Amino acid sequence: MGRNHARVYSELKAVDSLYLYDLNGKAASDLAGAFGATASPTVEDLLRSVDAVSVCVPTPYHFSVAETVLDAGVPVLIEKPICATAEETRRLIAMISDGLIVGVGHIERFNPIVPEIKKIVRRPLYIEMKRHNPASSRVSGSSVVEDLMIHDVDIVRNVLLPDGPYQLTGSGNEDVCSALFSFGGTPVYLSASRKSSKKIRMIYIEEEEFTIEGDFMAQEIYIHRKPGQYAVEDERYVQENIIEKVLVNKQEPLKIELSTFLDCVARGREFPVSPAQALLNMKICEDVTRCFSPLMVLA
Repeated sequence: MGRNHARVYSELKAVDSLYLYDLNGKAASDLAGAFGATASPTVEDLLRSVDAVSVCVPTPYHFSVAETVLDAGVPVLIEKPICATAEETRRLIAMISDGLIVGVGHIERFNPIVPEIKKIVRRPLYIEMKRHNPASSRVSGSSVVEDLMIHDVDIVRNVLLPDGPYQLTGSGNEDVCSALFSFGGTPVYLSASRKSSKKIRMIYIEEEEFTIEGDFMAQEIYIHRKPGQYAVEDERYVQENIIEKVLVNKQEPLKIELSTFLDCVARGREFPVSPAQALLNMKICEDVTRCFSPLMVLA
């Protein structure tokens, strides 16, 4: 993700100078050369040179690196998950100075299909989301829940169904997991895998009068309306369907996210994904990994 952040920052008009730091000095120099940036010799040197910073390190190091940035008083965007545990997240939140802009990089919140789906959804009867990946050597320090499922937890809890208690059952392991929630009576089924042979990013929502299907990768949304006619012809069941394709302004989510972060820093506004929301996401993910079998009622 550090390479992706460097690439996007180098393309943004709001950025007039870009600095990089990595423990691997050669990697930082090579990356700086590729994107017209400056490789800083130390974290402290970088923090003295910048107005805002992205933290893109392996999850186990999020807390210590973010703590260094907070001590320097530099606005920061921390890649998800915000920390390795909810307890670390609570400790980090307690360190944030009043007025300092701190955001969390839940990138799918900035996928153009999310605000469009939010406009369409009224009273969901059922929600299903799948996030399946082939194995990746890039991921370290997180289970599939904190690595992949957390994206969908964030969208369900902070966008679609933000209020009230929930029930949960879950099953899985470090690489494959499913979770069945009930948010205020709405069943929500999430599945995530790092063992798939096919990359899947989908959302499916049923309402009384229509069904929504969304593809996060293609950035496409379809609305299936109730059939206007049912019939049986030659012993075959026949129905007429109305399918609408929603117009989506396709954009790179990371570019929207980083542009939003810089705008929030410039204007002194809170980033859309707050540390408090990231803490809630972490708590739910820990509930999933902790209760793979029994039913739990959680507030």
